[in-house]
Amino acid sequence: MSNAAVKIKTQEVQRQERRTRPKRKRQFRTTLGEKVLLLAFAVFVVYCGIQIVSNQVAIYQTNKQIQKLEVMIQEQKKYNNDLSVQVQELSTYERILEKAKELGFSLNENNVKVVQD
Repeated sequence: MSNAAVKIKTQEVQRQERRTRPKRKRQFRTTLGEKVLLLAFAVFVVYCGIQIVSNQVAIYQTNKQIQKLEVMIQEQKKYNNDLSVQVQELSTYERILEKAKELGFSLNENNVKVVQD
């Protein structure tokens, strides 16, 4: 055989060997650094989740207290309003005059001074 024929034959054999090689399965192996990063990421995600839930609980508790205080304020305003109406009713001129007569006071018009609001 000639030199050219040998070259062609060896090239054909090499091509066949390349074609017939079994394909290897690529195995994905994680390194220690990747495992540490994945673990750190998982811990971070869990920590963020816990923080979000605890913040929501704190917000809920604060809103609950605010609502209780608003109810107490409304009740106190109503009570104060009722007391001011009662003061107005009890401070009428006729009632004061009646109470004065019950206690034995008499009305002397010379000693009365008019006071305007």
